[in-house]
Amino acid sequence: MPITNQQVTEYAFLQQLYADEYFPDHVVDKGRAILLRLCERIEAVRPADLPALYVLTEAATEEFNLLEAEFEAAGSEIETVAREEIAEAFWFVASVYGFSHADTEELIAARDW
Repeated sequence: MPITNQQVTEYAFLQQLYADEYFPDHVVDKGRAILLRLCERIEAVRPADLPALYVLTEAATEEFNLLEAEFEAAGSEIETVAREEIAEAFWFVASVYGFSHADTEELIAARDW
């Protein structure tokens, strides 16, 4: 299902990670794909409230948890810069879909990075 939200289609997800050689692009691409799938799920499900949104973001956060091993295998990790960039991306997604009052920490509460 193609994403219909124009703000999402024009947004440069994880731009700071792409700009830093420490983060391998092929792994960052997978993180970007996780965020785009989250957007697709939000558009398909249309969560009615924050708890419903948090269910979707939890699943996406768990995908990032699995991606940590790929960062490590490539000589990188999800460290402070990456954590902040990923958290900001989750908040951006929540806000463009009408949940600007979402708690960023709750959006990524399932993280182990």
